Amino acid sequence: MVRLTSLLTLPLVLAGCVPTAEAPQGSGTPPAASYFALGTEPGWTLEITPGMLNYDGDYGDTKIVVANPGARPSFNGERYVTPRLTIDITHAECSDGMSDRRYRDTVTLTAEGKTVKGCGGGVLPPTELAGTNWTFVSIGGVAVAGDRPASLAFEGDRMSGSAGCNRFSGGYTVENRTLTAGPLMATKMACPGAGMTQENAFFALMRGPVGLNFPSDGTLVLTGAEGQTAVLKRVI
Repeated sequence: MVRLTSLLTLPLVLAGCVPTAEAPQGSGTPPAASYFALGTEPGWTLEITPGMLNYDGDYGDTKIVVANPGARPSFNGERYVTPRLTIDITHAECSDGMSDRRYRDTVTLTAEGKTVKGCGGGVLPPTELAGTNWTFVSIGGVAVAGDRPASLAFEGDRMSGSAGCNRFSGGYTVENRTLTAGPLMATKMACPGAGMTQENAFFALMRGPVGLNFPSDGTLVLTGAEGQTAVLKRVI
């Protein structure tokens, strides 16, 4: 018979869903970094590097690679113009149309006369945790073991998941950019190898205040008072 045990008797206080600070908008694409955009129906992707514009359209049937001519300032954004590609980046929130993932920019691209629209720039944090699902990428700076599922889900006022061994669940509330979770209940099983090690690291992290950070790559980073972290990737 599987028993339940209370892992945390004290409330867990997490800093609220606050996006990380970004570079001022309207200043152009950073010259030393790549910029990515994508769209659907038909599927396309765009990468802008300091030297090249790389467009992959029509689900891979159309490929255009041209030299980057440099960005021209435009209304609330930037524009790239070449004989084969014209790219308009507007700093206005965008949804990809296939999920609830939101991006910083709206992108309109014309490739040899055909215009498509999509999203680009950094991924914005979710408007709320309820209804979001995540998988663990690393815990305590160590990549999670691939042979055991590790996930965290927020449904209504409940959170649940597994850090590699036991299932856990508990209530949570969000107020004034602070999430209070717990007490968390979990099954009590012993798991060999890395599963138990990463689970112990996660519960140690969650025993104190945990900061939430949403980098522009769409991940969620939990940071404990002593600097320990857990990195999660959004499940869409």
